[in-house]
Amino acid sequence: MDNLIAKADAIRPVKRRRIGKDDQPRKSQSSAKASTSHDRTLESVSLHTVLPKSFRSSSPPPENVPKYSHIHNPKLRTQLTRQSTQNARAKALLKDADLLLTEEAGMMQVEGDMEKTWRVGQDEVVKAAGEEAARGRKEWTLDGGPYRSKYTRNGRHLAIVGKKGHVATFDWQSGTMHAELQLRETCRDITFLHDHSHFAVAQQKYVFIYDRDGVELHKLKSHIEPTRMEFLPFHWLLATVGNAGYLKYQDTSTGQLVVEHRTKLGACNTMTQNIHNAVIHLGHQNGTVTLWTPNLPHPAVRLLAHIGPVASVSVDPSTGGRYMATAGQDGTVKVWDCRNWKGSVRQWSTRGGGGELEWSQKGALAVATGGSVNIYTKPSIQTPFAATVAPPLYLTHPIPHRPLTSVRFCPYQDILTIGHAAGLSSILVPGTGEPNFDSMEADPFENKTARREREVKSLLDKIKPDMIALDPEFIGSLAPPPKLSTAVDGAHDIPFARLPRLERLRVSGKADETEEGDAHMQSGDEEDGAKKPTKEEKEKRKMRGKNKSLKRYLRKQRKNVVDPRAVAVRTKLEKQREERRKAKAIASGAEQERKPSALDRFKRAS
Repeated sequence: MDNLIAKADAIRPVKRRRIGKDDQPRKSQSSAKASTSHDRTLESVSLHTVLPKSFRSSSPPPENVPKYSHIHNPKLRTQLTRQSTQNARAKALLKDADLLLTEEAGMMQVEGDMEKTWRVGQDEVVKAAGEEAARGRKEWTLDGGPYRSKYTRNGRHLAIVGKKGHVATFDWQSGTMHAELQLRETCRDITFLHDHSHFAVAQQKYVFIYDRDGVELHKLKSHIEPTRMEFLPFHWLLATVGNAGYLKYQDTSTGQLVVEHRTKLGACNTMTQNIHNAVIHLGHQNGTVTLWTPNLPHPAVRLLAHIGPVASVSVDPSTGGRYMATAGQDGTVKVWDCRNWKGSVRQWSTRGGGGELEWSQKGALAVATGGSVNIYTKPSIQTPFAATVAPPLYLTHPIPHRPLTSVRFCPYQDILTIGHAAGLSSILVPGTGEPNFDSMEADPFENKTARREREVKSLLDKIKPDMIALDPEFIGSLAPPPKLSTAVDGAHDIPFARLPRLERLRVSGKADETEEGDAHMQSGDEEDGAKKPTKEEKEKRKMRGKNKSLKRYLRKQRKNVVDPRAVAVRTKLEKQREERRKAKAIASGAEQERKPSALDRFKRAS
């Protein structure tokens, strides 16, 4: 170990020194080389240690590097050559990194047609997997079930809740326990908030929010008898639904109840969210599935999915929320296309009645029914098929502990966690997790500083609840042109007689009851040769209609308002009136027609 510390700087860039006639190598250096040439520790380190290519200054430059021999300035030529070489090396390294972005993310493959992937058990999968991946295969035997589970967005932390009141949150990779509570009352669901530092529990009567250490922070009394919860991370909204049939949105950043919707469909035990557009999907007892947004008091979509009650609903995150899967108590599983709602894309029957559904990040569908969990992969589950035949099975795992209450895929891992009456079981499902994560979005290896920074950024970038819609791309798009375009807008020259009454009044100037408009109308009448109205007639006109005090008030409010469109139309009418007057004068002989001159082009257009 002393030799390792002493020779830690043995790896250094190669530098050749020219020895002149006057330079003599020192004896101490030659003796040092002779003494270290027989050091076994140094030889072992130097033989098995290589610097990366990007750090080697003496490595040959890549091909196709442009030459700058035409530049006479040597300093500029050297700088440009160095930049071009570094850019070429960076592109080569980026091309090597693209090999990680494979389309098939570790799916199991068979050698012949007689072999099937669903026949492979968990023992064989664990033996074939690596040591780090094999740690995901776990069995938690717990009392107080059946259990439900929830992962954080980065897949590092897990929260579990038992129906009898057992609650726990922990880091499942390192085995670090954050909090463990015995609430001694019925608990129906659990979910993390923006990160693992806060979590919410749907208890017997209200929703309670706890911190990382298990200390109770808030009691949401407006959420009565909750059954299911979902947290919208980009909006900081906690959505709950309960036995009363009310869907409620709670802003966890301000503590305000944003809105509550009465579903009018009774108690609801099925709930999920579409992470693409933050729309809440609810499954009801009469077999309908409804889609809700905070800005609509009624469901945006209402779908009759099953004959009996809906047992579970899940949305595919790999396709941007295009497909939805539903399971009913009638023993059928259906896959729907969220773009047209014209019917189920595919449906098949299952054993054991209603089950639990969950889509993975790579589009695999887990169906927990009876005493087993079946996993199906795309594109077979998304291809339209008329017959009620189950798609090809990818993997299956039997679980004797009934009932199976929840299935959760771990983000960025090939792990499926199943909650049942005897605890939880985690199995390995190769190819279901996203292998490449974005550290700016969800980082499984973030530290305390990075977590705080991400929390502040997400608060600053929080989206308003009014922006939630079925089509999230409408934000920032241009409004469609109006169907009715009149002469006031200037787009089309529609005859005056075909305009609506309001437009005719606006064009004629009568809609804008200002003093300037009245003077203009009076001057126009005088020019046309009409009789000037007397004072009595003016007073009579003012008395027309009902509620003259309101009209007077509105006229005062509009006294200083100048509408550019009305001014443009009045100018146009004045020009037309002047042309008609000149035409009449020329026809009567009072004026002579003026011939155009070459200097008219320099006149200012009126």
